[in-house]
Amino acid sequence: MSARIEPPAFPTGTPLPATAAPGVSEGRTPVPANGNLSGRRRRKAEAPFVRNAPKRSPDAHSGRGDRRPEGRFWRILVLCQIDNFTTLRRHLGRPRADKLAFDVADRITELCPHVRIGTAARSTIEIAFERDSCEAAAADVDRVRSAFQKPVDLDGEFYQLNLQFGIAAAPCSESDEVRLAEAAESALEQAHAENRVVMLDLSRADLAFDKLTLMRELPRAMAAGEMFLQYQPKVHVRRQEISSAEALVRWEHPVRGLILPSDFISVAEQAGEISALTLWTLRQVIADQRTLAGDGQDLTLFINISGVLLADKAFVEEACEIVSNSEAKIGFEITETAVIRDPESAIRHLNRFAEIGVTLAIDDYGAGLSSLAYLKQLPAKELKIDKMFVMQLTSSNRDPLIVRSTIDLAHALEMEVVAEGVETPSALALLSVMGCDMVQGFLISRPLGFDAFRQFLADDSYFSGTGGNASFIRPESFWKRA
Repeated sequence: MSARIEPPAFPTGTPLPATAAPGVSEGRTPVPANGNLSGRRRRKAEAPFVRNAPKRSPDAHSGRGDRRPEGRFWRILVLCQIDNFTTLRRHLGRPRADKLAFDVADRITELCPHVRIGTAARSTIEIAFERDSCEAAAADVDRVRSAFQKPVDLDGEFYQLNLQFGIAAAPCSESDEVRLAEAAESALEQAHAENRVVMLDLSRADLAFDKLTLMRELPRAMAAGEMFLQYQPKVHVRRQEISSAEALVRWEHPVRGLILPSDFISVAEQAGEISALTLWTLRQVIADQRTLAGDGQDLTLFINISGVLLADKAFVEEACEIVSNSEAKIGFEITETAVIRDPESAIRHLNRFAEIGVTLAIDDYGAGLSSLAYLKQLPAKELKIDKMFVMQLTSSNRDPLIVRSTIDLAHALEMEVVAEGVETPSALALLSVMGCDMVQGFLISRPLGFDAFRQFLADDSYFSGTGGNASFIRPESFWKRA
């Protein structure tokens, strides 16, 4: 059984060491020109990893450091999928095939050392970076695509890796990690359908959907089974285990493809369908939790509750009946603004949820007008710090102060703290020093479909001999990357 590696215990006030590029050293042997991957360093296919955290070295292409130039700068997320993975697995065998994504990630790292790279599934690689234009990002992807046009040598035999690329791009000032991830998924699906590289520019107005059309189609979509769930795990920092997960609803439209929640949740509220959609989500989460329990995973699963529903007595009664009859471990995430709409009804109904054992979490804390008057009245057990403070934690002077004071406040109110949007090892290390209880973000995992989430937990449990929840034990290099 692997030894438990604790996060680095930096004393309070100690500056974090500069971020290194894990797995990349000056003396590393370059990849041969014929693309031989057989001698690559192997890793266990345990969970998503981040290869290159942001560095302060000059950009490999522009010659500039990490200080962003004047003008527009773009945040890029690329999903690269091995299209013929199933065929390769039949030839290579499952143990070897499960390492293919890591092989591809290694090769991409050498081709584009400025990117942050990780695995999103057994056959999918996630590439994140910033660029000064969409054209520059497309050129990076084209360089990677071209490198895999020729067969590669895998342990002495040559195989063709067919890669598909879905790219999402958004101005850094406007980017949202969840929206960017969903757009990358949509681009990847389109790339599969059209057999070409697809880039979605989220700043384009023509990506917006006609809300009236969506409003008409939503009831049909729910009846037709077009809605599905993805799960994003939360990791307990001190215990180093996956303690819970957030369920996120998605809409797979038969014509339009993946429709982002930001495009249809408000539509559901306006159309009066948000109650039906949330109750469907609740029932599906309970069914999924039973499946996870059969896998030996004891996790609380959280769903988001719209502020509209906190004043809806009929919804509250039905939701309470569903949860009570299931005996499931369910959590509800609510925002402060949802409470402010109708404080009396919201607090009364939240107390009702708490009485039947629902764990309540305050979502996006700090994003709106935070009210201590309401905060002390809510029967919440968790407080989630909004990602806008977390994502600039190591580059801002004020955000660490806000995060630290929020953690102290929550602990004083006997709440655990979850940090959203954790993307780098340095942010994780600093949050650990501050006493943050749990973290959630792309460093751990992007949202996963249920089957992929089960596999994520199963792979992770392989390294834990204690049973129960999946551990988040990582090699020492993981914690020291910051």
